[in-house]
Amino acid sequence: MSRFKVSKFRNTEARPSRREAWISGIRAGTNPSCGNHIKSSCSLIAFNSDRPGMLGIVPLESQGDDKRHVTYLGCHSDMVTDLDFSPFDDFLLATGSADRMVKLWRLPAPGQELPLGPGLVLGPEDTQVEVLQFHPTVDGVLVSVAGTAVKVWDAAKQQPLTELVAHGDLVQGAVWSQDGALVGTTCKDKQLRIFDPRAKPKASQSTQAHENSKDGRLAWTGTQEHLVSTGFNQMREREVKLWDTRHFSSALTSLTLDTSPGSSGAPGDLGRGGSARKAQAHCG
Repeated sequence: MSRFKVSKFRNTEARPSRREAWISGIRAGTNPSCGNHIKSSCSLIAFNSDRPGMLGIVPLESQGDDKRHVTYLGCHSDMVTDLDFSPFDDFLLATGSADRMVKLWRLPAPGQELPLGPGLVLGPEDTQVEVLQFHPTVDGVLVSVAGTAVKVWDAAKQQPLTELVAHGDLVQGAVWSQDGALVGTTCKDKQLRIFDPRAKPKASQSTQAHENSKDGRLAWTGTQEHLVSTGFNQMREREVKLWDTRHFSSALTSLTLDTSPGSSGAPGDLGRGGSARKAQAHCG
């Protein structure tokens, strides 16, 4: 009997949209990193291309004709490891890279020429930038990860406001809570940590997340109390765990998915108030 579980999704089949809605001419990259390879605002889509340091930019909506044309932005001297659009500005894009820099780009409206250089540069860091994310409620503030360093930046001043300390190994993820009060991090030392950056640079809480150190992900629900992590157990099976920050010593519940070499992305839409209850009911 095989010790590996067979995925219940093995026979699922995707249904593509109408061909008229397709975006053609995509040259997407496959470079591994802890960050995102595609992001969208309400106006633009940005994605990692097959050329290191270059992003593809495409309008979210077609501009008069049925085709949406991809343009390419050369933004770093090495591969782009993460990217994020500002929640306050559809055309403000932050990029992090293996070249150890964070750059902010003012993108034009569709049909106009892309910028030749960034509007702001943060860094260089001591090692490659792994993850970055804009603050959800304060304009011009973002968090970045490089090695064991997690920094909260004031982009306008081009200076870090604080550095979140105590990570024992490579930090794999850093995510703002939806109200922007807390930062959750996942780390190769298997610890899940919660920070209040305004109060102190050290973690206010920490616990072991997953038994395997491979590539953890994290997402907050619609409240400060619940968050969801993904990772691997000792059998290299993918796991999803639901956490309550008020009872942080162990997960509320967990779900084992399957055995796969690929990581599980953190759930993308956790903004609804009932998400934690639904996840617990599904996992339990």
